[in-house]
Amino acid sequence: MAVEHRQGYDIIGDVHGCAHTLEALLEQMGYARVSGIWRHPQRQALFLGDIIDRGPRIREALHLVRDMVEAGAARCIMGNHEFNALGWVTPASAGSGRRYVREHTDRNRRQIQATLDQFANRQAEWDDFIDWFWTLPLYLDMGQFRLVHACWDDELIRSFTAQYPDACPDIEFVQASVERDGFADQVFDRLLRGTGMPLPHGLTMTGRDGVTRAMFRTKFWEEAPQTYGDIVFQPDGLPEHIAIRPLTDRQKAELLIYGADEPPLFVGHYWQEGEPRAIRANLACLDYSAVKFGKLAAYRWSGETELLRDHFVWVDVR
Repeated sequence: MAVEHRQGYDIIGDVHGCAHTLEALLEQMGYARVSGIWRHPQRQALFLGDIIDRGPRIREALHLVRDMVEAGAARCIMGNHEFNALGWVTPASAGSGRRYVREHTDRNRRQIQATLDQFANRQAEWDDFIDWFWTLPLYLDMGQFRLVHACWDDELIRSFTAQYPDACPDIEFVQASVERDGFADQVFDRLLRGTGMPLPHGLTMTGRDGVTRAMFRTKFWEEAPQTYGDIVFQPDGLPEHIAIRPLTDRQKAELLIYGADEPPLFVGHYWQEGEPRAIRANLACLDYSAVKFGKLAAYRWSGETELLRDHFVWVDVR
């Protein structure tokens, strides 16, 4: 439905199985359950992905969101966790050296285990949701604003859209993502996980999630950064001796910049803390760590070109 046919849209951050909290947020925004489906008389909900994993009521959250989408009361894009679920069940192509696109390692299993547990003895139901994940677009360009789970990259999106006008990948594209730094890998990593930079001198960091990494996630809007600390954008900060390290001219030139003159952009993914607010006038992250007893946040867009602080709403997770 075109923007002008609605009073507005409610963009909702990462749910991660917090179904009861989602119901509370929808109710707070004036949605009501009508014939079993949450609806608003004038508005549509837009979900930023990551409906699954980690939380206590993943099945309930999936049913709630999918029912809304199928009834036209909502739309939903793909998060990295839905992509990971597709990779978990999708056989790898011959010659890849893998059995599945997302290998069944202990680390990968831990990430999806809560979802698998909650669908134990419900294989047909889980298969239906996997089929639904294939219908989730990687992004939505609504004209006056945009949605992507982690990062908007115009060049990658234009190239991907030329192949997939509906923005939904197929099984061959998911299988192709195992080729490191290939086009499919770049699309999924950039749009669903964000931009990144290697740590200097081969250093590694172990985050609060217990995972050791040789890179860190970066801002994709900072127009005049000088140091590593100026561009870090992830729950774990950089050690001071790395944060103060100057960026080289080459590193600065390679940074992706989402311009201040672009349409408002909404992302999830980044485990923000504190009171939800815009990063700048045309950019907001709506992942406020709901499943870690943070907030389930939304932004109520009603036609504005610059984001307004009083349009952020949220429910505290107790």
